[in-house]
Amino acid sequence: MSKFSNQEFFERAVRVIPGGVNSPVRSFRSVGGTPVFIERGAGSKIYTSDGRELIDFCLSWGALLFGHADPDIVGAVMKAAVDGTGFGAATEREVLFAEKICSMVPAMDQVRCVNSGTEAVMTAIRLARGMTGRDKILKFDGCYHGHSDAMLVSAGSGLLSGGSSSSAGVPAATAADTLVAPYNDADAVKEIMAAHGDSIAAIIVEPIAANMGLIRPKPGFLETLRELTRMHGARLIFDEVITGFRFGPTTYGTLCGIDADLTCLGKIIGGGLPLAAVGGRKEIMEQLAPCGPVYQAGTLSGNPLAVAAGLAALNKMDAAIFPNLEKQLGCATALRGACAQIKDSAFTVFFREEAPQNLAEAKECDTEAYGRFFHSMLEQGIYLPPAQFEAAFVSTAHTEADVDALLCAVERALQAI
Repeated sequence: MSKFSNQEFFERAVRVIPGGVNSPVRSFRSVGGTPVFIERGAGSKIYTSDGRELIDFCLSWGALLFGHADPDIVGAVMKAAVDGTGFGAATEREVLFAEKICSMVPAMDQVRCVNSGTEAVMTAIRLARGMTGRDKILKFDGCYHGHSDAMLVSAGSGLLSGGSSSSAGVPAATAADTLVAPYNDADAVKEIMAAHGDSIAAIIVEPIAANMGLIRPKPGFLETLRELTRMHGARLIFDEVITGFRFGPTTYGTLCGIDADLTCLGKIIGGGLPLAAVGGRKEIMEQLAPCGPVYQAGTLSGNPLAVAAGLAALNKMDAAIFPNLEKQLGCATALRGACAQIKDSAFTVFFREEAPQNLAEAKECDTEAYGRFFHSMLEQGIYLPPAQFEAAFVSTAHTEADVDALLCAVERALQAI
């Protein structure tokens, strides 16, 4: 245990780091209080700098399918580190990693490794624009696709939690090329495509929205996107940084039978290390340099430590039993003054009567009530995302007792607030 408390660490942090954090949603601005500083994690638990043990349902924002410090993943990283931490050159491990991804996602002939979901989305958009010769992108309000300029228009995640859905510093000309439709509104997409279809390079979507809280697609919504992009010669991009490998040993697109032209992956495929990828059919992916005219590069892309962790995680999925909280609780559980939206091992407790289906409905949530709920859960030893508009997750490391503790804490917290 550290000799410093969370509060003392935070006071030191704000002197040298903007807001005291390296990613805004960690700041606890939307729930109040002092951020938790983590010393270590093991399995389903995290341990704070002031000596508390917490059951973690944030899991590095969904990246840790196998929990903290999984022995197989840690062992793979340690072995790779002994061989060298980076080369800026091709390695065997990145080939094995790419082969594994392609074998698990039938719609992917090739993948390009990058370092973050933001980079994966940037690459996918540039590919779509390069192939089509078009500039405009259609996205959905409340969907977060990283912090590149074009994607910070009506975005979710930390921007939404901070009370804003856009960012200063984004040129107006860049924002003008990003069109926005309500999530789950197929008719609105049809109207936009009818008016602008010949200038839209791609539609990008989280197939299950997870950055305005967990929101499922309506039946037929994703299928409509696939039909419209084909009709108008645009590309369909699935941002599966969160959903990829979360519900089974493949992408959500594969599971629901929709082949996107490009799929962005991250989080789980890195085993907890900074690793992401964009993948698709060969004729699309070979538009990337050095094969084609669309440029993308990165010194740390395919870093040996990251791909070692990622390959270990992917290999564990062959025999993994994916956690399924939904089987225990039902699809949408009614709670006292709130509701839960659940999909297998991902969930959000919303403070409104019914689970939202789009950003407008998500914004109706009582965020102050969520803040009180969050702190009540934290006092009971349960760590949830410190924001109403984020998804929580279960890992294979969580035990039945962990889930029981979650449910009991939820009931007590709702009674308390």
